[in-house]
Amino acid sequence: MISAQQQVFLSARTHSRFLDRAIPDELLHSLYELAKWGPTSMNTQPARYVFVRSAEAKARLRACVAPGNADKVDSAPVTVIVAQDTQFFEHLSSQFPHAPQAAEGFAKDAALAQATAARNSSLQGAYLIMAARLLGLDCGPMSGFNATALDAAFFPDGRYRSNFLVNLGCGDPAALRPRGPRLPFETVARIL
Repeated sequence: MISAQQQVFLSARTHSRFLDRAIPDELLHSLYELAKWGPTSMNTQPARYVFVRSAEAKARLRACVAPGNADKVDSAPVTVIVAQDTQFFEHLSSQFPHAPQAAEGFAKDAALAQATAARNSSLQGAYLIMAARLLGLDCGPMSGFNATALDAAFFPDGRYRSNFLVNLGCGDPAALRPRGPRLPFETVARIL
């Protein structure tokens, strides 16, 4: 049996092309149910997810991505738009009940709310990737898209803002490139 470390980090790869295998709704629900338990500051949970699967939605999304990413979106059975709710703090009274006044600080400080939403929705998107890998899905995160166009196409009321995209499915191993290197500890970290 493969270990969780092996499955989530050591063997997992970023996929750009996927096999033609559907992802059932039940698996998308299971994905969220697992990923939602990842921690966020003050339990803010600002991430919002749009699972883009239909041909019509894929066409709208494809129009917003960089030319080099269009085939990746087409290949994936599902592309997740990981977005952030600009008004996430409306839920804090129930999600952070021991400090019901917490929402006031975000409501009064748009810059603080935006920074908190961006940081924590990024965390939640990473949890989504880890959960997807644990559930046997392959992922291809992407940031090559026109956020203004995507937000207009999928979030016209302006409340949600796109953060990044994640293609999901069964990756095509024949399309993988050699694994890219990672920086060593000494380059990226210090122990003080």
